[in-house]
Formats: sequence, structure tokens, C-alpha cells
Amino acid sequence: MAKKQFKAESKRLLDMMINSIYTHKEIFLRELISNASDAMDKLYFKSMQENLGITRDNLEIFLTVDRENRVITIKDNGIGMNKEELENNLGVIAQSGSFKFKQENTDTDKDEVDVIGQFGVGFYSAFMVAKKVVVETKKYGEETAYRWESEGVDGYTVKETEKDDYGTLITLYIKDNTEEEDYDDFTMEYKIRGLVSKYSDYIRYPIKMNVSHSHLKEGTEDEYETHTHLETLNSMVPIWKKNKSELTDEQYNEFYKEKFMDFADPAIRIHSRTEGTATYNALLFIPSRAPFDYYSKEYEKGLQLYSSGVLIMDKCSDLLPDYFSFVKGLVDSEDLSLNISREMLQHDRQLKLIAKSIERTIRNELKKTLTNDREKYEAFWKNFGLQIKYGLYNNYGMDKENLKDLLLFYSSAEKKLTTLSEYVTRMKEGQEIIYFASGESVAKIDSLPQTEMLKEKGYEILYLTDNVDEFALQMLVEYEGKEFKSVQSSDVDFETEEEKAKKKETLEQNRDMLEEMKKALGDKVADVRISARLRSHPVCLTSDGAFSLEMEKILGSMPDAGQNKPKADKVLEINANHAIFEKLRFLCDNDKEKLAVYADILFTQAMLIEGMAIEDPVDYCNKVCGLM
Repeated sequence: MAKKQFKAESKRLLDMMINSIYTHKEIFLRELISNASDAMDKLYFKSMQENLGITRDNLEIFLTVDRENRVITIKDNGIGMNKEELENNLGVIAQSGSFKFKQENTDTDKDEVDVIGQFGVGFYSAFMVAKKVVVETKKYGEETAYRWESEGVDGYTVKETEKDDYGTLITLYIKDNTEEEDYDDFTMEYKIRGLVSKYSDYIRYPIKMNVSHSHLKEGTEDEYETHTHLETLNSMVPIWKKNKSELTDEQYNEFYKEKFMDFADPAIRIHSRTEGTATYNALLFIPSRAPFDYYSKEYEKGLQLYSSGVLIMDKCSDLLPDYFSFVKGLVDSEDLSLNISREMLQHDRQLKLIAKSIERTIRNELKKTLTNDREKYEAFWKNFGLQIKYGLYNNYGMDKENLKDLLLFYSSAEKKLTTLSEYVTRMKEGQEIIYFASGESVAKIDSLPQTEMLKEKGYEILYLTDNVDEFALQMLVEYEGKEFKSVQSSDVDFETEEEKAKKKETLEQNRDMLEEMKKALGDKVADVRISARLRSHPVCLTSDGAFSLEMEKILGSMPDAGQNKPKADKVLEINANHAIFEKLRFLCDNDKEKLAVYADILFTQAMLIEGMAIEDPVDYCNKVCGLM
């Protein structure tokens, strides 16, 4: 019989699909099983309409593996195909019978009819592993069966054949190994069982196979005998499609640990079904601790993505924003096409709608936890708070409105973590500034000279200990109309009018001394000023402008900072009420050379208090010893 040719565009698509659409060859089994599931859905639907008496209990998929002859078969007792359908569905690639069927039955309850394959190329994934594919099929209610046979792009044949029962039998003749590809795996029974478990565990019909087991023959030490028994390979009912009331905490936790290879129970779980513009089931988990590689380049984010219980992608990164990359779990949607590649998913409008909904669901759950279970949220924050803060800073602050109410910082007043909202409710009357200070640890920040006066006056300060903190707050700019300002900034204004007048008077009286000290320090400082924020400390460092001392430390510590490390415009502030001030005044009048030495020592001390590197430790030590 002369072979029929695929249409030119179909031939090109087949060649492209075999070689590039699917990243992993192993998904061929997923595609064929899904097609079988569709065929049984169609028969079940027909039975409901016409009272044929066929129930789901009558329907099943049967697999065989013949390793010796390199043959795999997939058999179903679904609706089958007649000659015309065989030509239309298998002769024209991207012509999906399932898609047409679903369009014609859009008003039917999705729980009753849930057709998976809608793209029309899934069947041809068989040619990624098979050198020849044979399809024998007989449509329910018809007498004639047909045999479709093809070896790929060179065409196909269709002829009548003998087949006792309705349904479809697909036979794959597995390719021989090449230097580049090893196809032996697909002739192994254990491999086929594993692929069913991985990709098709939640197909609603039983997938059965005669499984071989070898064991020692009774009464012998080295003789084995093999037995086979029929085994159902899939569980059929996914946990995420069950009602929450049917499931226990233990069942959720065991599923999470087994599925996502964690030893500990999850800290937070989210089990939801969303309908509307984006229809999907989601089962999401937030781990109780960060994975060991979480903050490394090796960590790969993403949720498992299913289409009607069939795995499409193991880690779909497009479903999660980076700031929620710690979330593990899965999404199952009836609205996504099964036969879809990673590249095509990136442009899928439905996937974008689902991702937006998932982000909102996670955010709302975290807000609820923050409100209702503070201890649990603070444990979460300890593990993943850094990622939330990175998210606020990334993408030029595009996500700051989504994340600002999830932030926690240590409070100088409360001596514990606080939200921005809680800080604002405690602000002094008339206070328009949210104050913060940055440093390596809470203890070091608490001892900074710049915090003394504010704490004494009863102002609350947020202590920022992570490198990203100050960048994140600068991106946020304000919260509920209250501006953020570092206490290490030179323009912090919390003085009374009386204090301002006194400082101005002191400045006028000592302008010559300040100018001498600035001259002695040269380009190390932008200015030397009288301070209004110091109590017990003689000096402190602040900065002019948006680029802060903390930013200089962080950017300067980066390995690629090079010689052109950015510098803050440093201001040396002097406490006019400290004993050292009178000494400086005396030296200005009597020994300007020694005043320069004092200025440099005080500047270096202020640098050390800030935790900043000093240029010449030896010179500093020599000057201190000289004074001693």
C-alpha cells in the first residue's frame, strides 16, 4: 500500500517537534497515556448522554514492555477512532480531536468531562523514542477497525484490520542506540513504572501493567524464578483535588516531605481552588527552614505544573516571583494545554493569570499568619525575610506595595521585631520621620553615638542589620506618608528651637576651629560640624546626601568594587559638651599642628565606631601612642 504523505507544514512541524519542542524524550509516555485518558473521557461522556451503561469503573489503560523485542504498547478501552478520525487526528499534525471535542461541550460540568490533550502534537512525541509507531483502533459502536502505521516524516499508511474490542492499541518499536542517545532505558520495566509515577500518577483511570518480580527459588541458593502480577501503577486521586476536610495535617505533611524531599514538616501550607479568569487547584508549602542551597546560584525555584493531573513541568519558575522563590508545591489547571513547551509557556496568557493569582494567595496567607500567629511568622521571617527585602528592592521597587506590610525590623523601643504599621502607631505626636540605623548587629547599632539623643528624647529607631535593608527602605521612600531617614545622616532634625539657637551660637564661636580641623582632614571628610545628637561620645560620623556610610561599607566590600569604590560624603560631628571639645579649642588657639593630630585620631575613632575600614592602622596607633 502506497504511503500517504503528511502535509508539508505538518512534516515540518513533526520534524521540529521531534527534535526541539520537548526538552525530555521521556514525556512521550505522558502524552500517550493522556490521549488514552481523553479517549475514555469521551466514551464516558457518550455513555452519560446515551445511557450506554459504561461507568468509569469499566475503563482502564494497560501497558506492556517487551525488552527483548524493544516494544512498548499502550492500550485503552476508550471511544476509539474510525477511518476519518484517524486521518484527521493522526494525518494532520496540530489537529486536535480533543480540543474540538472540548469546544463542542463547553457547557458540560468539568468534573464529568476533563479532556487533557488540546494541542494536537502530543501523539507525535512517540517518534522521539520510536522508529515505528502502529495504531490499531476501533470506534465504539462500529464494526470496522483500522491500522495506522508510520516511521516518521516519510508518511503513513491506513488500512482495515482485525480488532475484537473497541478502543486503541498503540505499539512503539523503540529506536536502536546511537552514539548520542541511549534508548535502552525505554525498554526497561522499572523505567516505564517510574515515568507513570512521575508524570501520570493522577490520571483518573487505572494504569495497569504486568510487573515481574524475581526471587530465590525455594530450596536453592542461587536459582531464581520470576513471577508476574497485574499492578496498578497510578494513585488516580491527587491530594490537591480532595476537600480539605478529608485530609489530616499528617497527610499533608507526609505528602510534602515525600514529594519535595524534606525531613521536616512545612511551616505553612496553602490548599486552594480558584475559579474564574484563572481556574486551578494549588497546594503550596513554605518550608520550616531554608534549604541548604537556598541563597546560592544552584537553587532553582518553581512550582510543579500539572494539566488535569498530568505533569507538564517539574519546576515552572514563571509561577513564582523571585521574592517568593522559597515556596514549594504544585498548580494543576484544566485551562492549560498539556502539549506545551517551556518556551510556549512563557508566552501563555493563562499561565500569567495563574501566576498573578498565586502571588496574591501567598501574600495574603503570609499577612494572615503575621496577624494571627506572630511566633510562626517571625520564625518564617528568620528563614526567608531576606528574600522579601530583596524583592522590595529589585525591579526598581515595582513590588514594594505588595511587600511593605510583610517587613519586620528590630525596634529600639520594643526590643523585638516590629512591622512598619506598628511603628507608625507608636510615633510621637507631630513626628513625620521613621528613623532607622544600620550596622552589623543589634548590639552594635544600639551602642552607636548617633542613637543616643534620639533614644533619650523617646524616639523609636529601627535597627537594620542586613546589607539590603537600607537599599530596600530607600526604594520604599515612605510608609503611610512618613519619610524614612537614617540617624547616621547629617540632616536629621529633631532639635527644639532653643537647641537650634544654642548650636548656632556655638558654631559661630568655633567656626575657625572647625575649619582648621576640616583642613587637616582634607578629602577624608566633606565637613566638620557641631553635633546636636551626641551625649557621652566626643564625635560621630554622619553623611551628606543619599549615599550613606552603610552603602559605602556594603559596596566597598564587594569583590568587584575595584579601585573606584564609591564613597559617602562624610561629616565629622563634634560634641560641644564633651571634655575633649575644650582641648580642641585650646589647641586651635595654641598648637594647630597638634590640633591636626587630634582631628585625625577623632576621625579614625569615628570610622572604627561605624565599623569602617581605616586606611592606615599603624599611623593611627603611632599617633595615639605619641599622645600617651
